Amino acid sequence: MKPREYEFLISWNWRRTMSHLLDRLKFLVRDQETFADGHGVKLRDDRQWEDAYRHRWRYDKVVRTTHGVNCTGGCSWNVHVKNGLVVFEMQAHDYPETRPDLPNHEPRGCQRGASFSWYLYSPHRIKYPMVRGRLLELYRAEKALGKDPVEAWRAIQEDPRKRSSYVAVRGLGGFVRSSWDEVNEIIAAANVYTILQYGPDRIAGFSVIPAMSMISYASGARYLSLIGGVPLSFYDWYCDLPPSSPQVWGEQTDVPESADWFNSSYIIVAGTNIPATRTPDAHFYSEVRYKGTKVVAMAPDYAEYVKFADEWLPVRAGTDAAFFLAMGHVVLQEFYIQKEVPYFMDYARRFTDLPMQVMLRALPDGRYASDRFLRASDFADQLGQYSNPDWKTVIFDELSHTYRCPKGSIGFRWDEAEGNWNLLQEDASSHTSIVAELSALGKPNIELVTVVFPHYGKRGEDTPTLMERTVCVRRLQTKGGESLVCSVFDLLLAQYGVLRPGVEVMEEDERVADYTDPDHCFTPGWQESITGISQDVCVRIAREFAQNAAATQGRSMVIVGAGTNHWYHNDMNYRAIINLVHLCGCVGQSGGGWAHYVGQEALRPQAGWLPLAFAGDWYPHARQAAGTSYWYLHTDQWRYERVHPEQLLQPAAKASYRGHTLADYNVVAERMGWLPAAPHFDRNPLEIMADLEREGHSTNAEATEAVVTALQSGELRFASEDIDHPNNWPRNLFVWRNNLIGTNAKGHEYFLKHLLGAENAVLGQDDAGSASQEIRWRERAPIGKLDLMVDINFRLNSTGAYSDIILPTATWYEKNDLNTTDMHPFVHPLGAAVD
Repeated sequence: MKPREYEFLISWNWRRTMSHLLDRLKFLVRDQETFADGHGVKLRDDRQWEDAYRHRWRYDKVVRTTHGVNCTGGCSWNVHVKNGLVVFEMQAHDYPETRPDLPNHEPRGCQRGASFSWYLYSPHRIKYPMVRGRLLELYRAEKALGKDPVEAWRAIQEDPRKRSSYVAVRGLGGFVRSSWDEVNEIIAAANVYTILQYGPDRIAGFSVIPAMSMISYASGARYLSLIGGVPLSFYDWYCDLPPSSPQVWGEQTDVPESADWFNSSYIIVAGTNIPATRTPDAHFYSEVRYKGTKVVAMAPDYAEYVKFADEWLPVRAGTDAAFFLAMGHVVLQEFYIQKEVPYFMDYARRFTDLPMQVMLRALPDGRYASDRFLRASDFADQLGQYSNPDWKTVIFDELSHTYRCPKGSIGFRWDEAEGNWNLLQEDASSHTSIVAELSALGKPNIELVTVVFPHYGKRGEDTPTLMERTVCVRRLQTKGGESLVCSVFDLLLAQYGVLRPGVEVMEEDERVADYTDPDHCFTPGWQESITGISQDVCVRIAREFAQNAAATQGRSMVIVGAGTNHWYHNDMNYRAIINLVHLCGCVGQSGGGWAHYVGQEALRPQAGWLPLAFAGDWYPHARQAAGTSYWYLHTDQWRYERVHPEQLLQPAAKASYRGHTLADYNVVAERMGWLPAAPHFDRNPLEIMADLEREGHSTNAEATEAVVTALQSGELRFASEDIDHPNNWPRNLFVWRNNLIGTNAKGHEYFLKHLLGAENAVLGQDDAGSASQEIRWRERAPIGKLDLMVDINFRLNSTGAYSDIILPTATWYEKNDLNTTDMHPFVHPLGAAVD
């Protein structure tokens, strides 16, 4: 083989075979020399074969780009191009220094990123528009009869035999190549027909984390928004969203970047395998140990992150919450009751809801349950707050010994008066200083009452039970009558079972126990039988964590991830951790707090991106829907649901919707305005608007009132109340930047059967949903709701295999885009290296 011949092969970027090829060439040269020596034939003795190595580095250009994937790395790569082909990629090494006391963010990259160019030249690459053959034949046949595109699509969809002929073979191959003009025409015809026949909110799109390639996400979301379609949420659906974060703080997930690990002086890692899944950032985790930071790894197996730790806690899988609850028990007992750490007490007053007052609800048996926050609107004078008083919480002031309304609650965000949307320790009306009382323990004019708390972990019980605790309360005369009120902190002390001086035990069998009691919730002894971790170890780790936080002003950190988050009731897992870091004054402190990383990408230029992505320059609002509820209902998983809310509701819960199914709760939440859902109503929105215009409703206010009246009378209903009626099915679905069917479809077989109509392995009986009180039950479950699924992708994956149309698209190395992530402070551009 001549050098020019193998140079040609290398120029075609056969990178996987190149190394092997060059080794073979060396052997060929040696074999030729051996042959010559043994047979008297002299071949030319030179070293031109070495040029193959040299030519590898004779690239034409280098383009800086990154990978728009959901790994949170956001690593810059230099892509080397020769003859219009990517020959290799290497990590960029020119990151700027962010702080002189922090290690560099580089090198950023991993072996997965180093091999991405194989996607460009993979045999799975989609290069041309592909259409399911049976669908294309039907469409062309209808067009041949002289029908316009919309009428051709209508003829297919309104003939059950024709429709089922291509729906039933989804997932079985049968794609044929088409042209861009033809597939664009089919897609447009399908959308126009659906909008006219059913409504634009029957067209939906699913794409994941925008920040990983925000322009690419915006392209589809903008198109859907312009035609009235529905971009679906994603972060919640595949369980990367920790619901505890919006529950506690009201935001998606605001966490420190990875470099902040280096600022910590005590780290606990639970459920996130940092070296394997946070590869570019793992060095901050390993390097911080050189500063003397202690690292504790909680893991049921000896995972990669355990080998970097100073101590390994081999907890049983799924029991992390029990360990953290026991840690909270120790912190409350030793750092709030036995001694009051000034930093912790000040932090709890200023930055948490622990001093906020809560009203108690009387139960028929004379016991009490916690209810809602005490509000300014509960007082006759509304504590001087006449704007949004229902949204302003109340504390008991230690200085004036009265109830006061502090600044900073959500009501002040939209207040008519300015200057109170802050955390200053001042009364919102008089602007005088206040000291919020954390606990009424030992104070005059208090009473002790029995308050019940849910107990979800009692051995041998399938449903939640109640445990009794004694709580210090005050009597207060409100506009609604006399109420018992107490602080969140006093409720917390009681629920954790902390020993409190001056609180008499009211029930002999519900004594406040010491650390070693295995039958008393949340003690170190209790957690031992659950987690397998010794109670002595639990107490020691809790003391170390809290002592470090007290000494460093909150530089104790818990790093958590998917291993903890991807569990049923993950919000309870996480809130056990959140309680701990709040009690130790860590949240919001550099080097401390709660660091959650699962598919975590922050959209930095959000203000400019939002109107682009959701057509805010055309319409003030875009249709959006919660993906979790959308798929749960439209894939008919609600029909098979065997978990009943009665198994989850604590016995003291309000009885407003007892007897309802989980699907019913979705419908009720929709009706109350809490849950964005699609389709919205059981009629086409275009028809609703046309009727309103005919009736003379000329303003938005009039139209809104008319719609509300129609909903109240039952003339108009929510689509979810009859989710399986053909008018309420999703009809067209666009999928881009993800593999919905292969990796994101929770309940994969239900997707195949009810949404796609493909071959499936659904085995369960679909009769459980008949108990629903809010959804009309239809005996026959729909099969194959979608008329059209379009996948936009650069490779053929599971979603493409089940789609009706597959459209090719550019990879990360073939387009310009932007990528940001909250793991670091940089904005990474995606540059087009090749066409």
